Amino acid sequence: MNQMIDEIQSLMGSINRPIKLMEVCGTHTVAIFRHGIRSLLPSSISLLSGPGCPVCVTSIADVDAAISIAKRPNTALITFGDMMRVPGGRQSLLEARSEGADVRVMYSPMDALKLAQSDPQKEVVFFGTGFETTSPLIAATAFDAVRKKVKNFSVFSSHKTVPLALKALLDSADVRVDGFILPGHVSTIIGTRPYEFVASDYQKPCAVTGFEAPEILLGILMILRQIARKEAKVENGYPSVVKEDGNPKAVALLNEIFEPEDAYWRGIGVLPGTGLKLREKYSSVDADARFHPETTGVPEPELCSCGDILRGVKIPTECALFGTGCTPDNPVGPCMVSTEGSCAAYFKYGQ
Repeated sequence: MNQMIDEIQSLMGSINRPIKLMEVCGTHTVAIFRHGIRSLLPSSISLLSGPGCPVCVTSIADVDAAISIAKRPNTALITFGDMMRVPGGRQSLLEARSEGADVRVMYSPMDALKLAQSDPQKEVVFFGTGFETTSPLIAATAFDAVRKKVKNFSVFSSHKTVPLALKALLDSADVRVDGFILPGHVSTIIGTRPYEFVASDYQKPCAVTGFEAPEILLGILMILRQIARKEAKVENGYPSVVKEDGNPKAVALLNEIFEPEDAYWRGIGVLPGTGLKLREKYSSVDADARFHPETTGVPEPELCSCGDILRGVKIPTECALFGTGCTPDNPVGPCMVSTEGSCAAYFKYGQ
């Protein structure tokens, strides 16, 4: 590690200007704090959080819709644990459960399918959130439900995809980033090829990295070497698990079950083609098509800066609510709820 830190110091001396790098993945944000990476870097390197926290970008409307489904008679809504406290328009899933809604936490959609099979009289709906890391397993579960003709199981899809979100950031005039630390988990599924447009079209260096301190430092070093050489390419600093073409079987399954749709990212807005909708042939397990859930229409909290934070325009401490009106015990925005949220990481680990 010392050799990498020394080379980073040397490269910054030759680059001779401030550098802003965005870690796309929320897990990277937490790992950077936990390992004290910022303290190892020159002050001229800024590490900014990106939109790669699935809880953070799940819209108020999707949370409201999930709550609407959970309040249906004889219905169980199944979700990942980190979604329970995300604020909706008027309440969270946790608050809805306290009022009697059947909301349960499970760590695998397959468990939800087993619940549906064991109780055919109860509608079981899995709230599908996350990026390409979680969506293949949910796609496999939907496929299995159709194959086994389980009539009382469905998926409410709020999935999003990463590459086109980066394009939206790069097309935004107020997002100024010199390079991207790309997500390791997502890249195990999609590979490195889908990011190539970032380097070829926008001339931004990229590196896929793991989550240990040496791996993160290697990713930063790879990007700085490119900047010093005036290059832009996608490098793979996580070759033990990430391949150029990713996991073709998982990608094929995703393409079989889902099709792209425009998606609203909380605090950011509608990003074309970044959502995943169940295809028409799987409408029997599409909770949105089956139940047409209602939403409250409540807008984003006015003073919450989650959108700017997820775009790398602000850091959490620049939000007027940070640490006072918004804390982990009383979150206003989703960036303070998720364990991968930038605001939660800043609050826990400090500057």
